Amino acid sequence: MTTTPRTAVVTGAGRGIGRGLALGLVGAGWDVALLGRSPGPLAAVAAEAAAARPGAHVVTEVADVVDRAAVEAAVARVEAAFAAQGGVGLLVNNAGVIEHQEVDLVRDDPDDVWRVIETNVRGPLLLSHAVLPGMLARGAGYVVNINSGSGHRPSPVYTGYGISKGALARLTTMIDRQYADRGVRVLDVAPGVVVTDMTRAMPLHDDRTQWTPVEDTVALVDAFGSGRLDALSGRFVRAGTDTEESLREVAARVVEADARTLRLVPYGPDDPVA
Repeated sequence: MTTTPRTAVVTGAGRGIGRGLALGLVGAGWDVALLGRSPGPLAAVAAEAAAARPGAHVVTEVADVVDRAAVEAAVARVEAAFAAQGGVGLLVNNAGVIEHQEVDLVRDDPDDVWRVIETNVRGPLLLSHAVLPGMLARGAGYVVNINSGSGHRPSPVYTGYGISKGALARLTTMIDRQYADRGVRVLDVAPGVVVTDMTRAMPLHDDRTQWTPVEDTVALVDAFGSGRLDALSGRFVRAGTDTEESLREVAARVVEADARTLRLVPYGPDDPVA
């Protein structure tokens, strides 16, 4: 178990999965900083959080996750706001976008593909770069990257989204390799298919009847940030399929097999590039 402060930064917190994560973490006893581009939705979520748990320390920060100066300034203000609690204990890199068209690369607009890659990779990179120094100075901290199976499985559409989530998975493994021995833990959490404006606008889900409750993702993020899944740092889990209990049961097997992580699969023990 960890003594890391129960304070969290959630990006993209004004709507969708970010809103659900922020409200869920507040309900689980976390103090939360809501970060997003639009002040109105952030203020509305902050009001919901205050009503759900009076006395919760909830702050809002307006910033675009791809704007380095804005991100660094916002994180500095959040660290100051949570100074009495010990600083930021958990970063949830949730903010993300997807292409405007559900098409293959040739039919897509490269500028739109790059917009997706930039938001989904540069955002978590900048937030992590800004938050990690405080965590390292305190010798403890948690980073959750909201990822997707699209980062591991090729798809006939949404090229930029798949590239970005694969890169995000590599960022997770890099943070784990560089800082695990200094007390920082990091996890890829795929939320499944949650009902949001983004998923409802995707033709891919037009006939979907089963959706993953956002509460399943909240449970995994809370368990990880609370130090109950430390053995799985650097790896990938999926809400709606994995639970805290099931993951704790298989954690030793996952580590022994070096599973649930982005890596090259060799063709055998004599593979020269393994």
